[in-house]
Amino acid sequence: MPRRWRHTLTYDNGSEFADFHRIGEFTGLSIYFAQPHAPWQRGCNENLNGLLRQFYRKTASLSDVTQSDLDKVVRLLNHRPRKRLGYLTPHEVLRKGLPVAVGS
Repeated sequence: MPRRWRHTLTYDNGSEFADFHRIGEFTGLSIYFAQPHAPWQRGCNENLNGLLRQFYRKTASLSDVTQSDLDKVVRLLNHRPRKRLGYLTPHEVLRKGLPVAVGS
């Protein structure tokens, strides 16, 4: 992702993010933590979770999902037009280097 598009990173409050300061130093991004039970503070993540639920139910075990399966889902989602992107696909936006207005 082009540096000009990266500004901040918002994490959940899980222990897997304990070294957040190192990531912030390495990337130069400002790091934030979402408040517990506030999914609207991570809207992009929640939207992607919803899209993934079209392929994998919340209760489904992912132990039998292969990397090939995940690659197929990623390919499908990256080539799906999005209203937020003016009905372009994420792939098209990144390939063309188009600016995306935040909050539009």
